[in-house]
Amino acid sequence: MKNPTDLLYTKSHEWVKKLDDGTVKVGLTDYAQHELGDLVFINLPQEGDEVSVGETFGDVESVKAVSDVYSPVSGTVTAINEELLDHPELVNKEAYEAWFIQVGEISQEEELLSAEAYEELLAKEEA
Repeated sequence: MKNPTDLLYTKSHEWVKKLDDGTVKVGLTDYAQHELGDLVFINLPQEGDEVSVGETFGDVESVKAVSDVYSPVSGTVTAINEELLDHPELVNKEAYEAWFIQVGEISQEEELLSAEAYEELLAKEEA
């Protein structure tokens, strides 16, 4: 499993891409989608909703279970990936292209991991 080095990661298996305009995109890692199995439903917040570090902002339903998705930052949702609402399987196909939300007005972010540090975390979890 390859984790792009231009992204940052959380211990709860979300990825974060910092954009030039000061916003971030958030999605589920390849590891998370692999562990969940085939996704059949995604529940996302609305544009304008507030998200908080470590709090759930949505959930994903797979053939195995329903799992919460946690926000790595505090701020305001500026966009949601509406394509995922109709095609949740896109996360299974391309986890690092299928972003869930974009967040702006960021006031706080959790301690984010580099790709290398995230891979070390995965190695410990799988041991």
